[in-house]
Amino acid sequence: MVKIAIAGGQGNVGRTIVDVLKDQSRHEFIALSRKAVDNAVAVNYMDVESLAEVLESNGVEVVISALAVMEETASQGQINLIKASEKSSTTTRFVASTWGFPLMEEDVAILPFMKFKFDAVEELKKTNLEWTRFHNGYFLDYYGLPHVKSYQPNISFVMDMQSKVAAIPGDGNTPVVFTYTYDVAKFVVASLDLPKWDDEFFVTGDKLTWNEFVRLAEEARGSKFEVHHDGIEKLKSGKITELPSHIASYSFFPKEMLQPLYAAFGLLMATGRFNMPEEKTLNKKFPEIKTLKAKELLEQAWKGK
Repeated sequence: MVKIAIAGGQGNVGRTIVDVLKDQSRHEFIALSRKAVDNAVAVNYMDVESLAEVLESNGVEVVISALAVMEETASQGQINLIKASEKSSTTTRFVASTWGFPLMEEDVAILPFMKFKFDAVEELKKTNLEWTRFHNGYFLDYYGLPHVKSYQPNISFVMDMQSKVAAIPGDGNTPVVFTYTYDVAKFVVASLDLPKWDDEFFVTGDKLTWNEFVRLAEEARGSKFEVHHDGIEKLKSGKITELPSHIASYSFFPKEMLQPLYAAFGLLMATGRFNMPEEKTLNKKFPEIKTLKAKELLEQAWKGK
């Protein structure tokens, strides 16, 4: 039995991990949140001493960070959580908030907030903690929303399932890893029993090209999609083809932010950065975890709609 704390336990990824932990009895857990809601333990991420006290008083051995680290304050919160974990006499392991793809330093040029991921790793290297990150590709959930269980926001990237429009980055022939958030959470929980952690774990729910994904989407929806291709140069300029559902998103996700962000992710996918190594996946260590495939998700969510 391991005692776990999930930081960001009220967030998109955090709540998913909490749900999976609720479905098992082997490990105990607490959810950390800035506000005391839904049985979460309220914490101040700006106070290392009080964070360490919460971890130690609850006997927390493993901290899983599911904080949304997109800006300086959130980054400092995670840094403080790492420092508090090192300070806590009971805490020995830490999962950094990555939940995506393996980063390279040059990624910061097109995705500035990725700097915060590197900052966390540098802080972890200073500690005696055993630590890791999870690389799961792109969340599969987005292509089943709002018809599948998920805490992810319903914002279209590459494929607009409702409007049946796709804007494929590059030629669409490069493999991309997609994983359902609940499958990611299952692997996270399973990894708690591993005697030794690597500094990064890979998880693959499904791997397919965008052209293959669009064909599966067309089969599930029962009709052809309007398909566009955004070339590498267009993506490098920070532009993508606007999908119909993007317009409604601009009130909370302005176009001038959405376009360069999605162009950057599209560029990374088109150049193979989401095509992760099969030989390093946790799938091989835990073959009993059967992952949701894209075809299955699309049929569950969209067949007959």
